[in-house]
Amino acid sequence: MPAWIRSPLRALRQRLAAAPAAEPGKAREIQRFFADKAQQQGYSLSQGQQQVIAAMAEQAARLPTGRARSLYLHGQVGRGKSWLLDGFFTALGDVPKRRLHFHDFFARLHQGMFEHRRQDDALAVTLDALLGDCRVLCFDEFHVHDIGDAMLLTRLYKALFERGIFVLVTSNYPPKGLLPNPLYHQRFEPVIRLIEARMDVLEVGGERDYRALPDAGRQQRFTQGYYVWPGTAGQLQRLGFGSATHEQVLQVNKRQLRARVRDERSVVFDFASICEQATAVIDYLELIQRFEHWTIEGLPDLQECTIAAQQRFINLIDVLYDRDKPLLLIGEQPLAQSLGGSVADLARTRSRLGQLQQVGPE
Repeated sequence: MPAWIRSPLRALRQRLAAAPAAEPGKAREIQRFFADKAQQQGYSLSQGQQQVIAAMAEQAARLPTGRARSLYLHGQVGRGKSWLLDGFFTALGDVPKRRLHFHDFFARLHQGMFEHRRQDDALAVTLDALLGDCRVLCFDEFHVHDIGDAMLLTRLYKALFERGIFVLVTSNYPPKGLLPNPLYHQRFEPVIRLIEARMDVLEVGGERDYRALPDAGRQQRFTQGYYVWPGTAGQLQRLGFGSATHEQVLQVNKRQLRARVRDERSVVFDFASICEQATAVIDYLELIQRFEHWTIEGLPDLQECTIAAQQRFINLIDVLYDRDKPLLLIGEQPLAQSLGGSVADLARTRSRLGQLQQVGPE
């Protein structure tokens, strides 16, 4: 072959030679970070966690090369998935990165695509606005229950991979367990195939539920909240919660929600007013910008509620937990008896609410 004709193999070799090299020092840094963090918190890392940390370290070292392979972490609640994600995010240092709760990101994605709907590629314009120069995107609590979201996900993942963004996802479900509804699951299979082809899927296992440890939530304001039943005036007064008598109708994304306020940063909702109406995650995200302290009264036995009301309650607790807002939840019976129901994500909600301080009748 004449020297002036560049073969594809030669071109590939030249591109690889010009690409930045991996950084093995970064891998050691990630490993050391997690070892120190576990020691400081008195944790003993499970075998599954150690395998995930090794994979994170390997891919972090490859980030400069542009050939890092994205990671999908799944496992039961309380096995340390969010702890691993948060640690990885912190240990990366000054790499352009974003850590987002999936609810929050998807609400913003829908809103942005609506605003840019007249653009030729509304998704690309929206991602430019949301992510900027982001090279690492961390999604916590990834799950899918809506077929409209599911159809958008294929486009989203393809766009992220085409941009060369490293994606780290945590979920309670393996990819094949996403959108389990048999009416829609087949239409979601392209997303599952894309995840399995472009990401390393790793299970975070182990017998220990880290959320059940005595000191698990001591740094979180959410876990300093209370579950109180049956919520008499005497109980609430002894806990230092004054009555909220000022009623308001709140305008939220073209919806009207009835609430009571103690002060400009504290809000009280009845379960029926916020979960049995057609509210959405984007409404909760807006309300969280207004109110710091939350009370939800009248929690019934979820088993007696509609599937839609159960899912709204799950989504609301997800948002409050992720934004670390103090919560006073008032129910009619003990917490364990209030959280029946058939929605799969209730396992996560039970785990999170189980960290609240529980006060029953004296």
